[in-house]
Amino acid sequence: MAENYRDADSIVSAQWLHAHIDDANLRVFDCTMYLVADTDDSPYRVISGREDYLLGHIPGAGHIDLQNDLSDPDSPFRFTLPQADDLLDKLAALGIEDQSRVVLYSRGSLQWATRVWWMLRSAGFDSAAVLDGGWQQWRDQDRPVATGGHRYEAARLATHSRSGLFCDRHAVQRAVDDSDTVVINALSAQLHQGLSARYGRAGRIPGSVNVAASALQDTETGKLLDAKPARRIVQSGWRRA
Repeated sequence: MAENYRDADSIVSAQWLHAHIDDANLRVFDCTMYLVADTDDSPYRVISGREDYLLGHIPGAGHIDLQNDLSDPDSPFRFTLPQADDLLDKLAALGIEDQSRVVLYSRGSLQWATRVWWMLRSAGFDSAAVLDGGWQQWRDQDRPVATGGHRYEAARLATHSRSGLFCDRHAVQRAVDDSDTVVINALSAQLHQGLSARYGRAGRIPGSVNVAASALQDTETGKLLDAKPARRIVQSGWRRA
């Protein structure tokens, strides 16, 4: 487990998960999605990771398709957060209830698991963690693998949503003009520099600094960096602004 993080219970190791895999209240989800761009200058296509999930996943795990399961279907934009009550209903439909202990993982980048983790926090649910190193660590340690699909029985979720964990474009615009607020672009340096249009429009939010999320993962193990080196990377990104 990555060390010295303030909210250490939000990161669990493959060893921990293997030891608790049969806990009755445990809910494990593969959150993998893929963004595929045919060229550096073409907008990405969203592809669900469900096909890979069906070929192999952590035993007992369900699959979350972020676009189809946890996004606003009426929004013209991908991955739009649903309204608070709708989000609670969608999470409950996946089998998450107030007594659940949720573990989220993804293949490759941890961004899909961490996105769902943050959505759960916005819904007022704090008993969730990201699997450190994700699917890579589970496989590297030769942990058991299941195939086919699994879905938890729908549940009831009665938490109270939090405001302030997500913001809209108006809040970002205010932040651009506020010298006391830092806007961070977590995409790659190439995208931050405007060298690719794979997100539909090249460039960045004015005044934003770049701290690539991928830099916070160990390139060999896929695990999160410990808190001290991660802090140095974040602070370095701010100083380059």
